[in-house]
Amino acid sequence: MSSFWKNKKVLVTGGAGFIGSHLVEILVAADADVTVPVRSLKGKSRYLDSQCPQIKVVDADLMDFNSCLKLTEGQDVVMNLAATVGGIEFNLQRPAFIFRENLQVFMNVIEAARCCAVERLLVTSSACVYPRFCSIPTPEDEGFKERPEPSNEGYGWAKRMEEFLGMAYLREYGTQVAIARPYNAYGPRDNFDPSSSHVIPALIRRIVGGENPLIVWGDGSQSRSFLYVTDFARGLMEVAEKYAVGDAVNIGSDEEVTIADLSRMIVELSGTDASIEFDTSKPMGQPRRKCDTAKAKANVGYESKVPLREGLAKTIDWYRGECLQ
Repeated sequence: MSSFWKNKKVLVTGGAGFIGSHLVEILVAADADVTVPVRSLKGKSRYLDSQCPQIKVVDADLMDFNSCLKLTEGQDVVMNLAATVGGIEFNLQRPAFIFRENLQVFMNVIEAARCCAVERLLVTSSACVYPRFCSIPTPEDEGFKERPEPSNEGYGWAKRMEEFLGMAYLREYGTQVAIARPYNAYGPRDNFDPSSSHVIPALIRRIVGGENPLIVWGDGSQSRSFLYVTDFARGLMEVAEKYAVGDAVNIGSDEEVTIADLSRMIVELSGTDASIEFDTSKPMGQPRRKCDTAKAKANVGYESKVPLREGLAKTIDWYRGECLQ
């Protein structure tokens, strides 16, 4: 592992969450001095417990600028993973809320980083910036083409604006800004809440829970390029370290799978005999999503390591062991 992170003071917003907690583990292993803000110390994530006392967990409200100033003072690197996210239904119902929450937090964090002369900042963007009918695989230069996919437009626009602000701060203030554009994440510690979960945890919860037949939204032809959580976290670190030039880079896998095939794979790996039915009256989201990984390989030396089938098996095992007890 690179010596870049050794003794670096790193603030990870969203560090108590699904992806952030995995990132914190990797940073600790790299000998970084990590600080994680949480909304309440009483409600801090249990996923951070194994890292204490190696990390500093502090009570902070990222919607409050003064709180962000106190957090960022003395930090070398700020990695912004704090995000309000959800599945298709949540995104369709609450686009204004999602846009406002994500952008307000990011504006506070990046301005606080500037005021405190932080060495560099990571913008964690998303493949949701891409338009509905983008090229497949999708290159980075289509990130501001047309409008984001309508079923996640609030989140997509927020992430576009975060990227723009990152580039603008680099140009105006000289802040070293890295911009990672990850694809759909999944893995242990994912959000399995039925009101806001994404497709993989939603399918796992329903299949393991005995739903039969399994009802899948859309006709199943829509495709995604899924990224296992440890590959996601490692990609963020590599982009932050090696490519802080204000230029977005995709972080994803070369694998592409249809939702129909994904559903069948999860049924098989779960060891159930559930049948699958498709509800074409429901929205299916973006028709295709596949990552163009060429830029990440060329400029960062990044490639994903965990194949989808292996990652799904690990996630199902974790869900059964942690969520069903």
